[in-house]
Amino acid sequence: MNLKKIGAGFSKAFWIANAVELLERAAYYGVFIVITLYLSRILGFSDMQAALISGSFSAGLYLLPTFTGAIADKIGFRKSIMLAFTLLTIGYFGMGLLPTMLESTGLVEYTKTTQFNGLRESGYKWIIVPIMVVIVIGGSFIKSCITGTVARETTEKTRAQGYSIFYMMVNIGAFSGKTIVKPLRDAMGNEGLVTLNFFAAGMTFLAIILVYLFYRSSESSGEGKSFAQILFALKKVVVNVRLLVLIVIITGFWMVQHQLYATMPKYVLRLAGEGNAISWYANVNPLVVFLTVGLVTRLMSKKTSLFSMTAGMFIMPVSALCMASGNLMGTEPILGLHPVAFMMIVGIVFQGLAETFISPRYLEYFSLQAPKGEEGLYLGFSHLHSFLSSILGFGLSGYLLTKYCPDPLLFENRADWEAAAANAHYIWYYFVAIASVSAIALIVYGRVVKRLDSK
Repeated sequence: MNLKKIGAGFSKAFWIANAVELLERAAYYGVFIVITLYLSRILGFSDMQAALISGSFSAGLYLLPTFTGAIADKIGFRKSIMLAFTLLTIGYFGMGLLPTMLESTGLVEYTKTTQFNGLRESGYKWIIVPIMVVIVIGGSFIKSCITGTVARETTEKTRAQGYSIFYMMVNIGAFSGKTIVKPLRDAMGNEGLVTLNFFAAGMTFLAIILVYLFYRSSESSGEGKSFAQILFALKKVVVNVRLLVLIVIITGFWMVQHQLYATMPKYVLRLAGEGNAISWYANVNPLVVFLTVGLVTRLMSKKTSLFSMTAGMFIMPVSALCMASGNLMGTEPILGLHPVAFMMIVGIVFQGLAETFISPRYLEYFSLQAPKGEEGLYLGFSHLHSFLSSILGFGLSGYLLTKYCPDPLLFENRADWEAAAANAHYIWYYFVAIASVSAIALIVYGRVVKRLDSK
């Protein structure tokens, strides 16, 4: 690989933006893959409470960038990125420090092998909410500023390669962040869930230093859309029935996809054992996408976007069925893994494959449904499905875990818990239904749209 050739045509600001994006993704995914475990095991939240907090956290990261992007355009990217990483460092450090601070007050009891048991009955655990809001605000600036930097620091000739490098950095960061979780938990048990936040704070603090010392981009203050323009665009999307229905249908896919973070960690650890590498299992998804997206794109090149998305939608029920089947296979290991863990990995493989059919073509189709000349305005809200699916998907996960696979610590003995979790696999049947309905709805949607267009 000719590194000089790859680097040609890209500014220092471009490379610094991509480097700090890698650090930010490593911090985010390292924390997010176990966020529900941290909230439940460390701070004593119930499954339902942990799911709602996590879902709101994820939803905010998808909704706010359009609005914080307007601020970034006004004050300039360098100031915005510095502000973003300062907020992220404060937030992640706060998540790591909070449990120890609460313990030092004498209000809660802490044991490194279990959790902060006293917080189950204490309202002090809700201090985590404003801390996580700080992270959401910081993260929302990053999403708009880094992609904006890539756009401004590339030319029409180098833009495709620039974004290819950007997405490579995103995936390297996501992969490395998830990878560090397993050795931390092996070495420190649940204490590793706390220490992980200090790792994240270290990554974002390093990003502050890199931006301060090396990031110099062209002045961009005073540009971009106003809040009034953004709200006007949101209103136009919401009243556009065709776009709104498409967003709702695709929300079904992402509700299932979000279970990689909402349900999978607790489900696997409770049924298959604490030794399972849940963060490594989650890395199967981006690995499959990386290996197959090129092939799938070529196979679907002569098919419509709607056809490709529909094909992917019908793969998702298969994914959820695989995840359910592991709990029906007994306890005999498969290739050295508990059946629940093995079939979870198989399900994640299908999940990643479905994403390669859907994600690359969704934005293309969404833009085609926007009025001519207003594609950019509309695409700013193309990820509303992730906002909706974060709230609905995580909320449903909390309800289903409580009903079918509850926290073992709530039971006096293992036998009582096993009786309560005998039908834990029912959780995935709900997502089979959601994915199936979404797939059928997309077929109906396509036919209705075709009929309307013909008129």
